[in-house]
Amino acid sequence: MKKPGVSEESSLHPSPFPGDPPSAAPVRVLLIEDNPQDARLIQVMLAEAGGGMFELERVDRLSAGLGRLQEGGIGLVLLDLSLPDSHGLATFSKLHSAVPRLPIIVLSGLDDQTVAVNAVHEGAQDFLVKGQVGEQLLVRAMRYALERKRTADQLARYSEELRAKNAQMEADCNLAREIQQVFLPQQYPVFPRSALPSQSALRFYHRYQPAAAVGGDFFNIFAIDDSTAGIFICDVMGHGMRAALVTAVLRGVVEQLLPMAADAGQFLAQMNHSLYAILERTAEPMLATAFYLIADARGGELRFASAGHPSPFHIRRSARTAEPLKFYDARHGPALGLFGNSDYPVCHLPAAAGDLILLFTDGLYEVYNRDDKEYGQDQLLAAVRQRIQLSADSLFDELRREVREYGSDAEFDDDVCLVGVEIARVGEGGPAEASP
Repeated sequence: MKKPGVSEESSLHPSPFPGDPPSAAPVRVLLIEDNPQDARLIQVMLAEAGGGMFELERVDRLSAGLGRLQEGGIGLVLLDLSLPDSHGLATFSKLHSAVPRLPIIVLSGLDDQTVAVNAVHEGAQDFLVKGQVGEQLLVRAMRYALERKRTADQLARYSEELRAKNAQMEADCNLAREIQQVFLPQQYPVFPRSALPSQSALRFYHRYQPAAAVGGDFFNIFAIDDSTAGIFICDVMGHGMRAALVTAVLRGVVEQLLPMAADAGQFLAQMNHSLYAILERTAEPMLATAFYLIADARGGELRFASAGHPSPFHIRRSARTAEPLKFYDARHGPALGLFGNSDYPVCHLPAAAGDLILLFTDGLYEVYNRDDKEYGQDQLLAAVRQRIQLSADSLFDELRREVREYGSDAEFDDDVCLVGVEIARVGEGGPAEASP
């Protein structure tokens, strides 16, 4: 009496795999064996223990097996390594090359076990020793071979899908990098607006090097009036796509806040308020350090506010000195995005012709040598003092070279951004003074 809900056909043809529908068709097996007695024995064992899950075909030459496989429909091969037209490992190699995706179980004699093991190393699913194989072992080996091959095919498909997704992600990152580069200033403003770049009272320089395809460092330079520039630099926590998205947000906020750019403290306070309103809705904590500098060429003054950012260096070439801006006024506020409402004190400092203010992110100095010792801000300041008379471009390149050599690495682990503003002249009118 058959079980309720099970058809008579499915009870005769159980599934070769757990979880497959009971009506799955039997797996067609090709036996390549020249010994009629061995072939008959395998046929009997499959009939007794196979449960109808296998259908056996037999050929006695490798050439005949290759011809049959070209016709298709075979799900598994049982291969004797010693055939009239091929012998040893070469037998398997020829067959495997012809049907690399088909599961193959090697049949060997007692004296061929080493060769059989080598065949497994080269891609055979298993090997069985003639005369030592029972019907249960044979069926189990065939089932496992099919299952392993199916799993391998699934992994191959998943791997191909992953490669395709990675390629798409790489293309997206490349596009994001190009867009982020567009966000950076493509042309510096001149002061006054009618001046040639070589005659501008304020001159600018930068180096930008993201650690990944896209970075979390951002800067902007813009004109407040005909003699005053705003220089904004920030470093979003981390690097990569998440940090780059936040820099895109900050760029938009900077554009919105240009009407209040003449007040450094209010500028950072409003930026913090806007960024906090966005980041408080995200699951992962994020923040950004920032520094905003106002360079007034007419008044010969620097006004600045800091949101937990590394203090820029004030290089006074006429006095051959270089000091962090915090040396003159150390007041600052918290990083952007930490609190909804924060105050950012405004600091003031006189500026003279020939002065260079160097702004940077922590990726420039948070570099470690083989002894796990950080390069650090103090060593960076010392390097600047040794090169006070260099042009801004040469100074930037020298600093990056020294830090890379300290870390014994060709690349920085974090995003690196350097921005410089040079005071070419101060006061109203008169020709531009030549910078040392």
